[in-house]
Amino acid sequence: MNIYSTNEWDPLKKVIVGVADYCRIPEMDKSLRCINYADKENVSEVKSGLYPDQVIEESNEDLDIFVNFLKGEGVEVVRPNRSSKVEYYNYCPRDTVFVYEEKLLATPMSLRARSREYRHMLPHVAGIEVSPQYKKDDLYDESCIGDPNKLALTEVAPCFDAANIIRANEDILYLVSNSGNKAGATYLENWINNSAERVNVKVHTLEDVYSYMHIDSTIAFLREGLLLANPLRIKNKDVLPLPFQNWDIIWSPEPVDIGHYPGYCNSSAWINVNLFSVNPNLVVLEEHQDPTRKALESHGIECAMLPLRHSRTLGGCFHCCTLDLVREVS
Repeated sequence: MNIYSTNEWDPLKKVIVGVADYCRIPEMDKSLRCINYADKENVSEVKSGLYPDQVIEESNEDLDIFVNFLKGEGVEVVRPNRSSKVEYYNYCPRDTVFVYEEKLLATPMSLRARSREYRHMLPHVAGIEVSPQYKKDDLYDESCIGDPNKLALTEVAPCFDAANIIRANEDILYLVSNSGNKAGATYLENWINNSAERVNVKVHTLEDVYSYMHIDSTIAFLREGLLLANPLRIKNKDVLPLPFQNWDIIWSPEPVDIGHYPGYCNSSAWINVNLFSVNPNLVVLEEHQDPTRKALESHGIECAMLPLRHSRTLGGCFHCCTLDLVREVS
């Protein structure tokens, strides 16, 4: 089965689902300091090393439930290697690899510890192109520490996580944030148009809405012309790039906060936006998000309510924990 995926909603045929084995917080370096902990004046108490066994074991239990659900929907599911050599984790395959048509890109990651993470998805991403990884410290602006209006990345080189991006065929939405700079958007647009079968694909930047960090707790594309938006960040349609201003918007209800493991929190409560589409009429949603379920059902979208107990602890819900490789072209 060839890789082919250009949007977030076409019927899913094949997907990578992450694993929680050996999830860890790496030792502090400049990238981790500026990207993950810019909100902290003092990082002396930030933990490093493996996550607690309870987090890993329960996360793997929940991911297995998710995998079995997808298989029941006729989806082929593959997993990253369960390797002890991970420097960060293999829980969020979405973050490190961008898929467009039959092309894959290992993105120029914002966290240095994640620059080789794509290797744990081989051979499922065989033929992947690896973007240049800029190694110098001037990629990071330490004046972001304590200032939520100052982004962590400079523009000296392209840098972005794949989870800064969501796809709508010829229109790509790219969040400029602590994990994606403007140079990265330019690089991505050139890469797509130089390597994909389609031409004139446009990467549209979304700016000044959310600094930390990925797009998938802010906007979810549900199907052509319909999106779910976090109203604390997307104040009105005018915030969106022009191609998306005529889309219908479901304004997300307040999330149900599922909490996190004490001392470990890597995402906001807005994991209800971080859903995963199986097809235009079915999404996977965190099991406690009943208000969001009702909002989606009012637009004809069925919700599979599944557990992911440590999604805030590990920093990713169902969209983050997946990488869709093949979607049936509508």
